[in-house]
Amino acid sequence: MAKVELYTTKWCGYCARARALLARKGVAFVDVDVDADGAKRQEMIERSGGGLTVPQIFIDDEYIGGCDDLVALDQAGELDRKLGIAP
Repeated sequence: MAKVELYTTKWCGYCARARALLARKGVAFVDVDVDADGAKRQEMIERSGGGLTVPQIFIDDEYIGGCDDLVALDQAGELDRKLGIAP
């Protein structure tokens, strides 16, 4: 299974939506809370190439984008392949 990382905050609705999609698929993920950790927020910005909003999502170190990008991958039928799960 793929390594999935989400840079999030606890109060973000898009973060909750991304978490819910991954949970429905039974995918474990690392949830990095950037709300109170400036170093993690800076790491998120650097890894994403300047992304300032949350969530910022990575699958196997590949930058996916935000929640809308994750949902678009799912709707296009490509998310399961990236996650390494059967559709």
